Amino acid sequence: MHTLPSNMERNELYPVFLKLHTLQTLIVGAGEVGYEKLSFILKSSPKARVTMVATWINPDIEALLNTAQEHFVQIHQRAFHPDDLQGHDLVIAATNIPELNREVQEAAKRLGKLINVADTPDLCDFYLGSIVTRGPLKIGISTNGQSPTFAKRFRQVLEAALPEEVEDLLPKLNEIRDRLGGDFAHKVRMLNQITSTLLTGMAGCACGGNCTGDCIEFLKKP
Repeated sequence: MHTLPSNMERNELYPVFLKLHTLQTLIVGAGEVGYEKLSFILKSSPKARVTMVATWINPDIEALLNTAQEHFVQIHQRAFHPDDLQGHDLVIAATNIPELNREVQEAAKRLGKLINVADTPDLCDFYLGSIVTRGPLKIGISTNGQSPTFAKRFRQVLEAALPEEVEDLLPKLNEIRDRLGGDFAHKVRMLNQITSTLLTGMAGCACGGNCTGDCIEFLKKP
């Protein structure tokens, strides 16, 4: 069995994709960090239900919400109170005051809430990793809290490598899966063949190869 070098930390995080429109998220802090957290959430989950509590509200947050077609964000301009945690599933401590962030974290843990503390990985139950989105496809990237900058750059690499056709092809693959006859094993074999052809073609595009579009045209057949 392959083992990691003794000085290398294994990433034991388990990635999940949350339906934030069915959950309640609390962000404590609405300064630069709070704005960053909120914009990150809304970019990926525009219908996320978010409550922000802060004594000062970054004008960029108001501008962000004003430009949104619709949003489900509530803002309370006041000091944080532990009662604010009631009714929330996820908590993000995003102030520039370490003592306040720690207070939020401790209160959240007492109530069994999942907590993220900005720039303090040791106090986090979860991280907000970089995300690549192409239509139905969503890829999460994590460095185990060690280098968000690398995760951001790697996201840009993936975004440049993924062809735009992915957005149209994934629904088509879903249709093909529904139409395939035979038993489960047969469906798996057929889908493996189709996706193998598709990904081989995409790899050629990403590496500067000649994209004939054969796999794309195959998937577009009725």
